[in-house]
Amino acid sequence: MKFTELTVHTSTEGSELVADIMWRYTTHGVAISDVKDVVALQNDRVMYWDYMDESLTSDTSGDVLVKAFVALDAAPGLLPKIREDIEEMQKNCAGALPLGSLEMTTREVDGDDWIEIWRKHFRPIHIGKVVVVPEWIKYEKQPGEQVVFLDNNMAFGTGEHETTSMCMELLQQYVTPQATVIDVGCGSGILGIAAVKLGAKFAYLTDIDSVAVRSANHNCALNGVEGSVKVAHSDLLEDADVKGDVVLANITADVLERLAPSIPKNLKRGGALILSGIIDSKLQGVVQAYEAQGLALDGQVKKGEWNALAFRSI
Repeated sequence: MKFTELTVHTSTEGSELVADIMWRYTTHGVAISDVKDVVALQNDRVMYWDYMDESLTSDTSGDVLVKAFVALDAAPGLLPKIREDIEEMQKNCAGALPLGSLEMTTREVDGDDWIEIWRKHFRPIHIGKVVVVPEWIKYEKQPGEQVVFLDNNMAFGTGEHETTSMCMELLQQYVTPQATVIDVGCGSGILGIAAVKLGAKFAYLTDIDSVAVRSANHNCALNGVEGSVKVAHSDLLEDADVKGDVVLANITADVLERLAPSIPKNLKRGGALILSGIIDSKLQGVVQAYEAQGLALDGQVKKGEWNALAFRSI
């Protein structure tokens, strides 16, 4: 099968935002090529090379390549939409986040050889008690660990990006045995699956992206938690009667502000609301939006230019 390989030049900070846009338009694969990942693989001793060009790890340009693989016949209709969404993202960030040049290039590629190359970019990721493991990697669980396996579709939140890892850290602080957890914008389902493995009674997951919903359902089955998780294709939880002890939303600051009147409706009194995907320049706006809903700021985690917040319903 032939593909159009679309490459966008961006930054580490912008790479997952670009990848999220690409996954709206393809199910064939998205890959992020970041020199920081290569260094991490070497440092973790997960992968070895007989020879590696030293100039690779000394590259200080900060250029990160995000590649999407689109079916050749679908490319003429999809590429303009991807460009439009990337331009909209650039406008929304308004210089608050370094995004690189966002230059776009394309080429025609044959076959699925790129999949094996793509897989080599992933490794087990340790976040507190949780270890996120690609399903094709053999991993021996250690005492006290909770392992979350993810399938080939790793673009909707793997734990590697700061926004997801911060959510996972806060989740471990607030989840309690027999808790009900709600994840708005669940992506791969990583947070809901982790919540159940950490002792939550049930997890309700929602996403507006049908590909994400399929991925989340598959990952729930892969981890054997499908009986304790419900995945819904919706913008928000459709059942207003469902209340969460912990509610998670790892989206973007603009969307979080827009949803401020809605998300807390499904939070139990005394429950915890965890928000992530917030860049520094948008932080105070999000805090004010949720404090206006009667929530009290209870915790904060910061990594790079990203922030995650925990609120309590009072």
